[in-house]
Amino acid sequence: MVPVPTWRPSAVDAAVAGALVALGLVEAVTTPLDRPAWLHALLTVVVMGAVAWRRRFPLSVLAFAVAGMMMIDADGQFAVFAALVIVSFTAGVELDPPRAWVGLALAVVPFCIAFAVTGAQVSDFVAVTVLYGGSWVVGQALRDRTRRSLEAAERADRAERSKEEDAARAVAAERARIARELHDVVSHSISVIAVQTQAVRRRLDPALGREIDDLRAVEVTARQAMAEMRRLFGVLRADGERPALAPQPGLDQLDRLVADTRAAGAEIDVVVEGDPVPLPPGVGLAAYRVVQEALTNVRRHAAGSHVTVCLRYRESEVDVEVLDTGGVDAVPSDGGGLGLVGMRERVALYGGALEVGPRPGGGFAVRARLPFREGAAA
Repeated sequence: MVPVPTWRPSAVDAAVAGALVALGLVEAVTTPLDRPAWLHALLTVVVMGAVAWRRRFPLSVLAFAVAGMMMIDADGQFAVFAALVIVSFTAGVELDPPRAWVGLALAVVPFCIAFAVTGAQVSDFVAVTVLYGGSWVVGQALRDRTRRSLEAAERADRAERSKEEDAARAVAAERARIARELHDVVSHSISVIAVQTQAVRRRLDPALGREIDDLRAVEVTARQAMAEMRRLFGVLRADGERPALAPQPGLDQLDRLVADTRAAGAEIDVVVEGDPVPLPPGVGLAAYRVVQEALTNVRRHAAGSHVTVCLRYRESEVDVEVLDTGGVDAVPSDGGGLGLVGMRERVALYGGALEVGPRPGGGFAVRARLPFREGAAA
């Protein structure tokens, strides 16, 4: 595609200029003139044609139009009047101060000087100021409004990008945290495998050499896996972070978590439905973190509310539900906060489902389903 030369006017501006030229020529034929018709037609074509470059050279075209109007003597000619209104508006909409103020001066001051010299009436001064100066003011107002709209759109775009970046960073940080916690859980399980394998191997009769060798291979593999897990944790560990010495929590520590939240001023009821069963360490940790994050949100946004924590043990899954009634400082939420990223990541890790959102009667609800047996996630 061949680029359009910078000196060439746009199609719209050329069409406007062509319409003004045609109108001026029609008025020249139908209006009595005090100069030769060919000269008047030439001036009309030159002055009206310059309007085609009004947005590329707003001040030059405005000055040319003002000078041309004084030469054409456009009493009763609408074309020249319309051209001046258009180019005055263009100077206002295309230019920023201080150049825009030059455009206002060009649109008004020459006529005021001419009226003062010729002794025109006050209405002539008012008409010029309102028509040409007013056109310039409308152009400036439109420019300011457009600029504010663009700035508002840019701020909204920056805010949206910042929100997306914050969410991405939160997801990355939470996944690293989950991986570190799972390191502790898996490392403990592998350690148990290694210890139990060693104990079984030592209890076997020395005559069972093949079985002893197989168990020794299992033990070596388990210890190698432990070493790899430690190296993995070294990659995921944040600067200055030390390995946790305490075991990762599970639902067996839920009572302590509830007690801490009650001490902060929340009224909490704990309901357990079904027969509690031992959960895999990772699932128990995920369930604990869901309750922990939900209670943290209660302390932050719904202080003084009544909270119900419900655990439902089913055949192959456990349901965790945290409901609050909302408090005097409750903040509405759509469930998109960064604190809920961890819940979603943890629940998704075990093939579960998470629902968060306001309750119909007021307050907030967090519901998570966590499968703990193969096939339950399906």
